[in-house]
Amino acid sequence: MPRRKNGISPETIELQIGLKNYDPQKDKRFSGSVKLPHIPRPKMKVCMLGDAQHVEEAEKIGLEYMDVEGLKKLNKNKKLVKKLAKKYHAFLASEAVIKQIPRLLGPGLNKAGKFPTLVSHQESLESKVNETKATVKFQLKKVLCMGVAVGNCSMEDKQIFQNVQMSVNFLVSLLKKNWQNVRCLYLKSTMGKPVRIF
Repeated sequence: MPRRKNGISPETIELQIGLKNYDPQKDKRFSGSVKLPHIPRPKMKVCMLGDAQHVEEAEKIGLEYMDVEGLKKLNKNKKLVKKLAKKYHAFLASEAVIKQIPRLLGPGLNKAGKFPTLVSHQESLESKVNETKATVKFQLKKVLCMGVAVGNCSMEDKQIFQNVQMSVNFLVSLLKKNWQNVRCLYLKSTMGKPVRIF
């Protein structure tokens, strides 16, 4: 199990991707998410923007949360919204709350690429959190390189391989010319040197 001391989280392993023959100005900027078979970052911070019922559920499972009152207090202040977006890797939101987010927070979470994922009351909040932790997002911005977390150093090689395989295949499916658009692929742990895999 995890090779770690004093509760420090195991190092994250990132898949770094370089693209070619792609013009972010002209070609469609893609964005897409894929759920990996294994959670790459168990310590990933998720926040529930919840109605009363979801706040209660979040408390039970030790999930950080904010209610509508808390969001109102941010008063659409860009700096505070930015700080909130920085603090968490991802957000979940109840149906009643998600509709109010543009009004309460402005476009801040969207700009950070962290617009909340909807959770209904029919779903288990815990499994939604795990699903969120297992999901990686590919988004092409202005530069032809990107990185996504695909694992951590406490995982078995096989699990990392399965995550990498799934991530790469999904990314390639988003590209206009599939593999012909891939310039290079590297795997890199937080402290380690990048290792080229393609």
